[in-house]
Amino acid sequence: MVLLLAPALPVFSQLRPEKKDDLVRAEEIREMQFGMFICWSFSTFSGREWTPTLDKDASFFRATGCDTDQWCRVARDAGMHYILFLSKHHDGFCLWDTETTDKKVTNSPLGIDVLKQLRTSCDKYGLKLALYFSEGDWNWPGAEDGKSRNEGMGRNPAMKKAQLQELCTRYGPIEFFWMDHAVGDGGLNHRETVEWVHTFQPDCFVGFNHGEPAGRLSLRERGTPGYIGDTTTSVYNKDAEGNYKGYLVAEFTYPILPEHTGGASWFYSLPEHDNLCKPAEALFRDYLGAVQYGNIFSINVGPGYRGKLRKIDVKTLRQVGRLIEKSKRHSSE
Repeated sequence: MVLLLAPALPVFSQLRPEKKDDLVRAEEIREMQFGMFICWSFSTFSGREWTPTLDKDASFFRATGCDTDQWCRVARDAGMHYILFLSKHHDGFCLWDTETTDKKVTNSPLGIDVLKQLRTSCDKYGLKLALYFSEGDWNWPGAEDGKSRNEGMGRNPAMKKAQLQELCTRYGPIEFFWMDHAVGDGGLNHRETVEWVHTFQPDCFVGFNHGEPAGRLSLRERGTPGYIGDTTTSVYNKDAEGNYKGYLVAEFTYPILPEHTGGASWFYSLPEHDNLCKPAEALFRDYLGAVQYGNIFSINVGPGYRGKLRKIDVKTLRQVGRLIEKSKRHSSE
């Protein structure tokens, strides 16, 4: 059975503090500097970036384990201050125990609420939590399975609102939402989406990787560090970067995997790519760029079938952490 509205439960939003001044809140976001973007969903098991979904149920997510403590421990050792976690990709598979659909991780063989477990690990290792959310969904009326918004945009605004309400009220404070517009806005436009999130978490920043400009966070998918308004820093969002005046902070992100043939980039790719990784020195340079311009930098990794980070990612990120620590020591001398 599918519910379109989340049930009445004790919610985090009832306990939230009063809304902070926007500039104060922006400075708190900037201070996070560097984080780990984790993509884990159907595409982990398909070997494809986008995984058509209508012929798949929750059993397609065949993870045999989930080590959120490892994710957070490596993030902390890398000098990171937050986790950006994929809560739902375009396939509509939810990595939390939603009441809006049966296509969720608690119905998969893994059988656990991954987001709940991650929240606990973030708190354990002193990390903030942010969420990626695909606004549209191939399961919704009007969508074309596996296609972009240009070929068929699914709409289900009631379900989108219900899912965001669950995420905002059941898992503690969310620092920001990284909204993916690749398959449309789901029938709730970007301004309305921001307002809905702020109903529950007024201090949460919301950004969109393209589409209608809105929110306080500029998203630069596969982008680079730079001041707000610099269109050379953004690949997909140049118009908003150059013309929209509401941004207070910019975030840029790209996969830790270099360009390669076959498999995914944002998700775990294929076993033959297990030794491919961008060099630690390159990641460190972009970390320095983020600090210089007051950006935040989210480096993307994809846990594998057992729910662990690749060995090459762990090694590389720990090298980055040592470079960051060394630079801080030198700057204090």
